Amino acid sequence: MRSKTSLRFRLTPIASRFTMYLQCGKFRLALDRPLIMGVINVTPDSFSDGNCYLTVAQAVAHARMLIDEGAHILDIGGESTRPGALPVTLDEERRRVLPVVERLADCGVPVSVDTQKPELMCEAIAAGAAMINDINALAAPGALEAVAATPAAVCLMHKQGNPQTMQQDPRYSDVVKEVRDFLAARIEAVQRGGIGHERLVIDPGFGFGKTREHNLALLRELAQIAALGVPVLAGLSRKSMLGKITGRETGERVFASIAAAMIAVENGARIVRVHDVAATHDALAVWAAVKASQ
Repeated sequence: MRSKTSLRFRLTPIASRFTMYLQCGKFRLALDRPLIMGVINVTPDSFSDGNCYLTVAQAVAHARMLIDEGAHILDIGGESTRPGALPVTLDEERRRVLPVVERLADCGVPVSVDTQKPELMCEAIAAGAAMINDINALAAPGALEAVAATPAAVCLMHKQGNPQTMQQDPRYSDVVKEVRDFLAARIEAVQRGGIGHERLVIDPGFGFGKTREHNLALLRELAQIAALGVPVLAGLSRKSMLGKITGRETGERVFASIAAAMIAVENGARIVRVHDVAATHDALAVWAAVKASQ
């Protein structure tokens, strides 16, 4: 198990005015190297690890393990957004998420909350969350206002449809252009609403209303999304597209997930959202060593 001391350099900006950074609550995260966002699903029905971390103690223990393995950000989700998932009530999502956020508020890395609900956004930030990860890109009534008045960062994601229907028949004329245009419009909208550029992350939404071919096109052309000038988050870990490529079940997609994360990083992603933090950490360490030797 790696010590927290060995990871401190990753949260310290290098002394260069050219370094891109993310202002994430009280944290200023340098993006001179890719960051790892570790996934913690406190849900009974998430596609990969549902029912694994249902108690506060289980979720907190898993979070601390992810930090030791190299996670720079923790992402806590209390409502599954897998294809076909049904929404949960605000009260239920609140019950699942807030006690975990409170216990991790001083864990040493930023805590992100994956939610679509403006009320929970406010409450999570008040409880110590430093980032909101919203699959609706703050488009719901009140969501922009909920985040704008705080120091929290926000991840704006693209999706087509909603989790109940999004994979039934997704269609695009040009998926890369349409996703890029949508994210560009949301960046402009939230900046007008008072959220500074340094607090923004964008996510093309792999698997959210996209076929295998759409996902591969976005991964191949991710540099076009990165050209928007906002850090790109890539969430490919264990997803069904990897199962379709490899023929492996969800729990057997570690190697495919690492390959996808590395392709995303090579094509411009600055944050990778993953379940398998230790393996991703080591793969990125090798990638960084090669880059540093050039």
